[in-house]
Amino acid sequence: MKVLVLGVGLLLPIAAFGQSAAYVGSDQCVECHKDVAAEWSSSHHALAWTEVKDSSVVADFDGTRFEHDGMSVEFSDTDGELSAAVTEKDGVTTEYGVHSVVGIEPLQQYLFQTEPGWLQSFDVVWDTENKEWFHLYPDQDLPPDDGLHWTGPYKNWNARCAECHATGFEKNYNAETRTYSSTQSEIGVGCEACHGPGSAHIDWVGGQSLPEGLGDTGFLIDWGRGQTEVEIQQCAGCHSRREAHGDGNPLPGTPFHDAYNLAVLRPGLYHPDGQILDEVYVYGSFLQSKMYDRGVGCMDCHNPHSASLKADGNGVCTQCHSPAANPRFPTLSAKEYDSPEHHHHPDGSKGAQCKTCHMIERVYMGVDGRRDHSFRIPRPDLGLGQDTCTDCHQDQDQDWAAQQIAGWFPDSAHREPHFGSAFQAATLGVADGPEDLLGIATDMDQPGIIRATAAYLLQPYGSADVAAQTVGLLTDEDPLVRANAAPLQRQASLPDQVQRLEPLLSDPLRNVRISAAKEFLNIPPQALSRTQQQASGQAMSEWQMAISNRLDFPETHLVLGGMALTFRNARAAEQAFQEVVTLDPQRAEAWPMLVQLAQINRGAQAAREVLKQGLEIIPDDPNLLQLQDQLGR
Repeated sequence: MKVLVLGVGLLLPIAAFGQSAAYVGSDQCVECHKDVAAEWSSSHHALAWTEVKDSSVVADFDGTRFEHDGMSVEFSDTDGELSAAVTEKDGVTTEYGVHSVVGIEPLQQYLFQTEPGWLQSFDVVWDTENKEWFHLYPDQDLPPDDGLHWTGPYKNWNARCAECHATGFEKNYNAETRTYSSTQSEIGVGCEACHGPGSAHIDWVGGQSLPEGLGDTGFLIDWGRGQTEVEIQQCAGCHSRREAHGDGNPLPGTPFHDAYNLAVLRPGLYHPDGQILDEVYVYGSFLQSKMYDRGVGCMDCHNPHSASLKADGNGVCTQCHSPAANPRFPTLSAKEYDSPEHHHHPDGSKGAQCKTCHMIERVYMGVDGRRDHSFRIPRPDLGLGQDTCTDCHQDQDQDWAAQQIAGWFPDSAHREPHFGSAFQAATLGVADGPEDLLGIATDMDQPGIIRATAAYLLQPYGSADVAAQTVGLLTDEDPLVRANAAPLQRQASLPDQVQRLEPLLSDPLRNVRISAAKEFLNIPPQALSRTQQQASGQAMSEWQMAISNRLDFPETHLVLGGMALTFRNARAAEQAFQEVVTLDPQRAEAWPMLVQLAQINRGAQAAREVLKQGLEIIPDDPNLLQLQDQLGR
């Protein structure tokens, strides 16, 4: 029987469930669960993806027109059939029918079917507050042949978005034909997206006995039964910046680290101090917080059915942060927080709102404000380039903000050294050595995602000494730490690598096993016992299966090309890099490799032909121009 690991130490067999339960649709839940169904029906979850006929369209399709940077689009409504006539920068006009609708506010986006089964998210969207069309990426030059154009692979709905906007989604991409046969139980985030397939529950209601391995009411996950970590991981499946290992929605209750590889606080996604920079979808922020560490879960603040906050304004915070406190969290100081003595702003002002100071907001997709869920104490004294004080006081600087806070809280214990300073130094390449990062990675008082990030940032400092000092991370209780510690063993001696990494090949969580498999890729098979070869092969198969589920991603074929080069398989490498530029001709890093591989496999003339193709697409690429000098014209 297969065993599913729900967090650390909680095991749940799923064989019977996987064989017998089926999706039934949210409409089957309404009769018995009227109140929560009513809350859900108007939520952002229910409206995450809807049919045009559901009357969910809020944009103006009555002959409205939008123009931007050489492209234009005219929206029309012909007897309820919505369409958009798009004239691209190259002058070609194509009319698309609106296939379906994404979201409800503060913006609404529309999907076009550009080929059978192939859905693309259009970049011109509707601002629901200002009631006007706008372009999501107004500063980008995106001609039709650019991979980032709305018709390109990065805006493909099947690959990039659908799994978090549908229930029971399976992508079903055919790499040979480059086509999709995607399916789902229902579009939108329905009841079963969080509770799991409902047929066993309906049978249970009708008096039938439950299959082995299900909860008391016939579901794989029983919400509200004290399994806070399991519930958080269920929400995190969509509310995180991560790489999926599967082909669609994992069954609810699947451990996060069995289904995904979570992005750590790496440059470009987060600021050095862990605050949000790019669109990272909450989970990575929340894992940094003291609230997460103390056992607070998503449902403590959010109504899971309406997807709204449980209280207005500061009320959601004063459920716990008040003189009454909350007995569930005994370490919380019972005192008045919602007062000028604490926030030092006039009552009722923006500055008096808890979220203003402790949940910095950044805008994504043009108009969608998202708040940082690390719930941090403002630290302008760190000088790391972002703080909530100067978000409001834009005429001031961080030194001013730091002085204000020091004046309000002269005896604060919250101005100690911060991991952000070490992360910034490492990112900028000005750190004196690995010592600060080693200290953070091995500091058990730091949240797991911070220690995992320190391990990630340690990779350029790899040495036998760093490998020895981070051996303990390989058995850390946090799977994110274990996964990011594995690469640090690359500079250890071969026997030490094998001995230290072998246990990770049988780790309870797939993401850790895959991380270990990547390291065994460079270990000669003759250095392994038969048992070790078998374990390595099994983990490698899991990695390959995960890769096979992302063959519609250009970046996946970059990985496959690198793997082929590791195995000295030049023909397979050329095939992989060719697929990269087929899916995205602008991937500049692929073209030089493709030219060199063409020369290895088929000779100089073939290399010149590939070089010519590349220069037609990216004529100013310095690497291709250098190859042109070497190969001649």
